[in-house]
Amino acid sequence: MLAGGNSEILSDEEKRAQYDKYGLEGVSGDDVGSAGGEDLFSMFFGGGGRSRRAGPRKGPSVNHPLKVSLADLYNGKTVKLAVNRKVIKGTPVQCSRCKGQGAVMEIRQLGPGMITQMQRQCDACNGQGQKCTYKSERKVLEVHVEKGMQNNDKITFRGMSDEVPKMEPGDINFIVQEKDHDLFKRKGADLLAIKEVSLNQALCGFTWKIDHLDGRVLVIKSRPGEVIKPEMNTKEALPFVKVLPDEGMPSKGNPFVRGNLYVMFRVKFPEDNELPSAALAQLKKLLPEPDVSEEYDPMEVEEVHLNPGDLRSFGKGGASRSSNNAHDSDDEDGARPVQCQQS
Repeated sequence: MLAGGNSEILSDEEKRAQYDKYGLEGVSGDDVGSAGGEDLFSMFFGGGGRSRRAGPRKGPSVNHPLKVSLADLYNGKTVKLAVNRKVIKGTPVQCSRCKGQGAVMEIRQLGPGMITQMQRQCDACNGQGQKCTYKSERKVLEVHVEKGMQNNDKITFRGMSDEVPKMEPGDINFIVQEKDHDLFKRKGADLLAIKEVSLNQALCGFTWKIDHLDGRVLVIKSRPGEVIKPEMNTKEALPFVKVLPDEGMPSKGNPFVRGNLYVMFRVKFPEDNELPSAALAQLKKLLPEPDVSEEYDPMEVEEVHLNPGDLRSFGKGGASRSSNNAHDSDDEDGARPVQCQQS
């Protein structure tokens, strides 16, 4: 029999349904009453008055990866996906072993005359406090991929996970997994494309046609007199980059604001001895700042030539450290002071 304020539960059909499904926790809307002495204790001993979530507890959520192309993240897309969930069949009954507590007490002997009492999860009901049977239910969900979503963004369907006794069903989360693109690399709302140009194109101009993510065809042309350099004119050796404003990804929640499209250039120079002598002579006349021959006596100076190098080897020249360490080890372990013996 319910007395006092609990009589209201019986007269309200919605609250009655919540009570039948979740118990008193399902109809408790007062944080103070539901928290009881636990919150009062935590308020005085370091809890800071933390309030507990009102209503029934929530079951575990389920995450599913959702692989999405960069074009779909640019344009947005809705896909239908079928999921199978466990639904409680019939009415759950209280576990007779744990009396609905979800845990049982057991006594263990630690030694002669020493016993301890421990609480552990009930194996009969897997800690649920109730026993029930399940049936499989197939649901078709319409998953909307919003424009501008990024890798690891979450699309949530609340209360669509497996049903659990005395708990609200958890959520089904689809985690966006962005696929690699053949041309574009993405960072935030910006896109990056890499373009290799010949030395001729770098000096005289280039034309580059690309297919954008929304189906448009862009023709990128260099301006008259524009020169593509091997690297930026900065103290750091940065790649040479140009930008096309507002041609990046749409922003999530505000798709009309787009990022930028960055183009990083790589200038392909001719290989050694690839250009004929006549072409080199013409280039020397046409290009600015040709080499000026230095006057010197070959008998008084040393002429040298450069070999291919790798900057990753910078600082590793000279005697190797392993060789030096080996010599140090010999001095410490193998060498002994000379002793003189008098006869």
